[in-house]
Amino acid sequence: MPLRAEQLEAHLAKTLAALYVIHGDEPLLALEAADAIRAAARRTGHAEREVLQVERGFDWSALTHAGASLSLFGGAKIVELRIPSGKPGSEGAGAIVEYCTRAAPEILTIVTLPRLDRASQSSAWFRALADAGTVIDVFPIERARLPAWIGARLARQGQRAASEVLEFIAERVEGNLLAAHQEIQKLALLAPRGTLSLEAVRESVTNVARYDAFDASTALLAGDTARYARVIAGLHNEGEAPTLVLWAIAEDLRALARVQDGVRAGRPLDQLLRENRVWGARQAALRAGLHRVARRSIEQAIRRAAEIDRAIKGVAKTDPWEGFIRLGLELAHGSSA
Repeated sequence: MPLRAEQLEAHLAKTLAALYVIHGDEPLLALEAADAIRAAARRTGHAEREVLQVERGFDWSALTHAGASLSLFGGAKIVELRIPSGKPGSEGAGAIVEYCTRAAPEILTIVTLPRLDRASQSSAWFRALADAGTVIDVFPIERARLPAWIGARLARQGQRAASEVLEFIAERVEGNLLAAHQEIQKLALLAPRGTLSLEAVRESVTNVARYDAFDASTALLAGDTARYARVIAGLHNEGEAPTLVLWAIAEDLRALARVQDGVRAGRPLDQLLRENRVWGARQAALRAGLHRVARRSIEQAIRRAAEIDRAIKGVAKTDPWEGFIRLGLELAHGSSA
């Protein structure tokens, strides 16, 4: 049974599964999910904990033994299997499948995995884990959901904030959830309970936002020029390679042009998005830009991207980062298609 991270607390209040798979690439949410499961397990008598870290040369018979033996004190125990690479290999895959069918009922198992691709999620070993227990997806919080996530965290410590204050915090912590958690905890120490003012938050919250290249293209297609400019500035300050940023932006601009052509030809939008490998937040951004941005503006942006490429290669004596900002402003002023 799949669960989102935010559903885990309610789930544990009602039941405790025999096996949990924490799957994803958000360290803070993965850590909190594991802590919550351990706490629930201890309340039901799982006093002992055995941790198996899968590294090169790992002896998979240790998993078999862990699943067959009870606590030294004769009670229930927790077995944690951590696979940082997400690749157990053929021997490990077989051991996992066998474990899922033979683990003692008194054992609660927590398996921690990074975010897996579709092929790995379709493998026999991952399906065995999913069939035997509960999969908890711990993926990064999307930008649109971040203010609500921050508001919920503040509520836990007896604080609340207006929407513009939550948005201000989100701008400063985007892409860095662990640091966001620390900044929220800092507000509990520095600000009183109750409603937080924007002034108090400005004085307390450090700018710890982290971005990747696709954050820039997503903001560009969505028409969020202010965020696009923040992302470009953040990537520049972090030392990101402009070549990677240009690739992400150019890929999405070309995808937008192809999808526009397909829609005008009468083809289904969902099929076009799949063909162009547009998923998640990028899909929502492309949908937003589909009818908002004129085709001539897309073509102009692609030409601007070519100029940035020449600047990166040293052929043109211009600053590629300034070129990114110019591209964003020009596209934002493109008339509707």
